[in-house]
Amino acid sequence: MRFANIWQLGIKELRGLARDHVMLVLILYVFTIAIYTQATISPETLNRATISVVDEDQSQLSSRIAGAFYPPRFTRAQNITAGEMDRRLDQGTDTFALDIPPHFERDVLNGRKNEIALNVDATRVSQAFTGGGYIQQIVSGEVDEFLQHYRSAAPLPVDLALRVLFNPNMERIWFGAITSLINQITMLSVVLTGAALIREREHGTVEHLLVMPVTPTEIMISKIWSMGLVVWVAAALSLMTVVKGALAVPTHGSLPLFGLATALQLYALTAMGIALATVAESMPQFALLLILVLLPIQVLSGAITPRESMPQIVQNIMLGAPDTHFVILAQAILFRGAGVDIVWPQLLTLFVIGSALFAFALWRFRKVLR
Repeated sequence: MRFANIWQLGIKELRGLARDHVMLVLILYVFTIAIYTQATISPETLNRATISVVDEDQSQLSSRIAGAFYPPRFTRAQNITAGEMDRRLDQGTDTFALDIPPHFERDVLNGRKNEIALNVDATRVSQAFTGGGYIQQIVSGEVDEFLQHYRSAAPLPVDLALRVLFNPNMERIWFGAITSLINQITMLSVVLTGAALIREREHGTVEHLLVMPVTPTEIMISKIWSMGLVVWVAAALSLMTVVKGALAVPTHGSLPLFGLATALQLYALTAMGIALATVAESMPQFALLLILVLLPIQVLSGAITPRESMPQIVQNIMLGAPDTHFVILAQAILFRGAGVDIVWPQLLTLFVIGSALFAFALWRFRKVLR
């Protein structure tokens, strides 16, 4: 194996990519617009949910409750009549409609049981599920605070002191930005190397390479380092400009250590891309294989859904996927500021998985060329 051949073949791959304008636009899009939109769009987070209040009590307590809803979780509550409530829900104007019954304040002060009706537009599933709990807490808090002015309450013997680490304000954007960056690294590393090999096979240039004094190992390594370098540089620029710049996500760990983890991830996934390209006969088949392979890896790796919520057998199987260990590395380094002394097991595991994928891809590549 001659490194000069590997270098020149890699330069050839970079020149071919530079002429592929569609692929360049894809790289630019996924590491800028895609990361920004996926981080800022929070379908499961309550954000500016519309709410209206039917105040049939017209008391001080009902006014307190109606005024307790404000941005960013809710819009300002609109005071409406009971006859308007169903029409506004049918039209989709309101997601929540709170109906405060007559004599509500009087019943609360006298210790009599009364109920507030909350009507929810359940077609907006994520907001309906999350918002119901928020509204219950807000109403209960306002009622309790109101009663403190009229009755003395014994303090609880235990007070819970809540301390939130690494993300004090629980900003979902922080988590969403890093998760999106991980997903884009995974997708592009497989797509670029696989597409490069399939393009060579479709154009017949692989056979031309084989009559030259180069080996299949040199061809494969050249594709891995060139396409991996492109994704590594794009990810680094995206981390600095989009994640840390536009989205203002703070990182507490070592960026060079994260760069090393990214390089090991690319080592594993570029080899996987070549292995998939040796199975597919054309680009459409390769795209179908990507759906079957990448989607389960990204969903079950822990980036989107916590691994603890998955069945134990799924957790054990996913330990063989490089994405699982890369997610652990990225979150530990960027969020918790972990060093090599903490994350070295994941680094070592990622290298072992990458070496196994590299050996398998090389075996498949040689078999296809025979």
